[in-house]
Amino acid sequence: MKLRDGIAVTSTEYGGVLLDQRAGSYWQLNDSGTVVITALADGLGPEAAVERLLAAFDVDRTQAEADVAALTRQLLDAKMATP
Repeated sequence: MKLRDGIAVTSTEYGGVLLDQRAGSYWQLNDSGTVVITALADGLGPEAAVERLLAAFDVDRTQAEADVAALTRQLLDAKMATP
């Protein structure tokens, strides 16, 4: 999975922001969402995003996998990422 060209990720004190520079829309992200998006922006896949979540937060693997799957599905549905 890869973020589409024109998508920018910025960290904030409250998590992060995902900006679609073409459409002018944005998503506000919590801390865990920022970890996932940063992994994807770094060119890593969903499995690596799960590993980053596990390293950063006290969450079990099943929940981390579900969270990454939900966010990646939303990104694909919004056409902000490609498989």
